[in-house]
Amino acid sequence: MRWHRKSRGAAAGAASVALSAALAGCGDAGVPFPASIGPEPGEELSGGETTVFDVSREAFTRPGRNLSVDHREDFALGDHFFNRTWITAPASAEGNDGLGPLYNATSCSACHFKDGRGEPPEPDASFVDLLLRLSVPGTDDHGGPLGEPRYGTQFNQFAILGVPSEGTPSLSYAEVAGSYADGEPYSLRQPAYAFPQLSYGPFAEGTMVSPRIAPQIPGLGLLEAVAEDVLLARVDEDDADRDGISGKANRVWDVERQEMVVGRFGWKAGVPTVGQQSMGAFAGDIGITSSLFGGDDCTAAQAECAAAPNGGHPELSDQKRTWITHYALSIAVPARRDWEDPEVLHGKALFDGAGCAGCHVPKLVTGTIDGFPELSGQVIRPYTDLLLHDMGEGLADGRPEFSADGREWRTAPLWAIGLVETVSRHQFLLHDGRARGFAEAILWHGGEAAASQERFREMSADDRAALLRFLESL
Repeated sequence: MRWHRKSRGAAAGAASVALSAALAGCGDAGVPFPASIGPEPGEELSGGETTVFDVSREAFTRPGRNLSVDHREDFALGDHFFNRTWITAPASAEGNDGLGPLYNATSCSACHFKDGRGEPPEPDASFVDLLLRLSVPGTDDHGGPLGEPRYGTQFNQFAILGVPSEGTPSLSYAEVAGSYADGEPYSLRQPAYAFPQLSYGPFAEGTMVSPRIAPQIPGLGLLEAVAEDVLLARVDEDDADRDGISGKANRVWDVERQEMVVGRFGWKAGVPTVGQQSMGAFAGDIGITSSLFGGDDCTAAQAECAAAPNGGHPELSDQKRTWITHYALSIAVPARRDWEDPEVLHGKALFDGAGCAGCHVPKLVTGTIDGFPELSGQVIRPYTDLLLHDMGEGLADGRPEFSADGREWRTAPLWAIGLVETVSRHQFLLHDGRARGFAEAILWHGGEAAASQERFREMSADDRAALLRFLESL
């Protein structure tokens, strides 16, 4: 495996040059990985000057360390509404009603507890942290997914009084056995989704279902601050450099700007900004309208939904919308732990040598984001390129989303992933939570990542442990 052009800017100065030489031809039989890569100046500061130092269960709830007094006030107000439980309209608590009519959760924090990562449901449990996107073949007026005629673009298993919910989904797993090259066995969980109860009739022929787990949310503002030309510079759809990686940008509809732009949020980079991601979740998950998304998702088959009372037009005021968006933009990324530990440094070398940094780009620099000088001009280490990559048939959902096809997913940021277990009390990873830890997540990688996955599978037990230890340090 050659040193990837798209990851070459990830390391610093002389260390990058030395590593490039060390990795030349590392995919050839008998050529070992380098023993380690030295620590880089500032490497522990994942979010640049915004980075916070917290390893507790509150690690994902902190405002950026460099946030101004005014922005800290906005953060606190946004935090309040992020955690607020919404109720059915009409209610005496003005400005607190409008839940539903169809919904999956009653608050943002129901899915993102302590701003952390959701988990898939246990058998026979309700789907709260895991939502199910729906669409049928074809596209809407802007090239986006076309909703299922009876159920729309998202399956809602809860409803307010007097409105039938859409039904009850179920989740089961089959174990898929495998083994590392040294003979150590492993097993992967293959999920299967079913809909034993559908309230509005069967799905249309060809309906596509895509499960999406609620991700942890620190660092979103920094990702929005990365300039578009920085992302586009890494696009290589035709794999012109023949490194096996052909990331592409998703082109999505910007509701505010009324034009097609580069997407960067959501599991398929189907949303352009943190604000639209937040308001889309309010509308789709809680049934709370805003000036950005002003209608409830009631289809022609859902008469009771369309006739249900609401909490006003819109149900979320523009002032609250601003506070919530500022909150989501300002949540800080925790600092790295143990970044100077020899085993972690060895794991970092293995991560780079296996080609993982070709997509999980270690270092980016933010541009200028209006109104947020604290997020501008920051050297960050998110371990993502925010581009789409073919991840193979094993992870495919078969559901296109704008430019993304059914096998493509956005490179998930890896910063703070080592604290997910501390904050969320689990390690269910990937877009649907099927992976029970880092090793299973790596072993599910296919498509453009198949060579990297195989390099991991062929590592010795000690090397695998070192690479996993590196991920735990992020």
